[in-house]
Amino acid sequence: MSRFTLPRFDLSPAAATLVIVITAVGFGLVPVFVRELQGLGTGPATIALYRYVISVLVLLPFLPRERHKRGKALLLAGAGAVVGLSVIGYLEAISNAPLAAVGVVYMSYPAFAALFALVLLKQALNWRTFAAIGLVLGAAALLLDPAALSPDALAALLWAIPAPIAFGFLIVVLSGMGGDLNPLERAVCTLIGAIAGLLPLALFEGGGSVLPSSSNELWLIVLMGLVTALIPQIMYTIACQKIGPMRTAAAGSFELPTMFLIGWLVFGEAFGALELVCAVLVLSAILVAPAPASASAPAPAVNPAEDEPAMQSG
Repeated sequence: MSRFTLPRFDLSPAAATLVIVITAVGFGLVPVFVRELQGLGTGPATIALYRYVISVLVLLPFLPRERHKRGKALLLAGAGAVVGLSVIGYLEAISNAPLAAVGVVYMSYPAFAALFALVLLKQALNWRTFAAIGLVLGAAALLLDPAALSPDALAALLWAIPAPIAFGFLIVVLSGMGGDLNPLERAVCTLIGAIAGLLPLALFEGGGSVLPSSSNELWLIVLMGLVTALIPQIMYTIACQKIGPMRTAAAGSFELPTMFLIGWLVFGEAFGALELVCAVLVLSAILVAPAPASASAPAPAVNPAEDEPAMQSG
């Protein structure tokens, strides 16, 4: 039986940071697909489930089967389930609040990543960490004006708060707690956990079925799965191990200016001097955030002699 040897990705910290920025652009395109699918009558839990299905199908051959990897695999699956459930509120907020406001709520996750890194990885919070957090939260404070938001929008934004908390937790688990799991194993465990958490809610939402109702919906699902999940997820999982949770979180904050542009170009939302200042603050956070020396070492290549499944695609 043929075996697949996973290549070693020797990215420099600068290259890994750039990869995270690129993935943030992919993640930032989620609102385009979400609003289209919501227009077709698809609920938030079902949309979240659809986003991960293609990734799981492609990466399933990399599900770790060795006994010594099961504990870490379950940890990652649990983190994935938490993120998957929290994403429901985030997707609901996308349809009920301006994308800029939703984006700044979500971009608070570097602060939560720092706290989880302190508690779970014992990583000290130095001045660079606090500066990066302050820049991102400063951008959020500038844009969140309760007087300019409707009660429904404010309520939706409150429901979106669990998403950055969960994502901050996931960053720390992915970048520093995956043990000897390689990047693709980490990705598939996380995604399976997300689907396990979302499937019951999606079935309830769809009256017992999660199948697409039209060919248009199917194509949207496929594109969303590839552009906003599978490709950026693999890139993200590889790169985050090179630079640690804080720089990963800060570089991922490039998703915020991406959402600004999507809101402006696609949905006709405001994009002025205030939004531009916020984007600059976020980009500054990327440059300030530290790449801690205690970041996980590069994942080892898969030994052909190990009990790994053959590669089918991806």
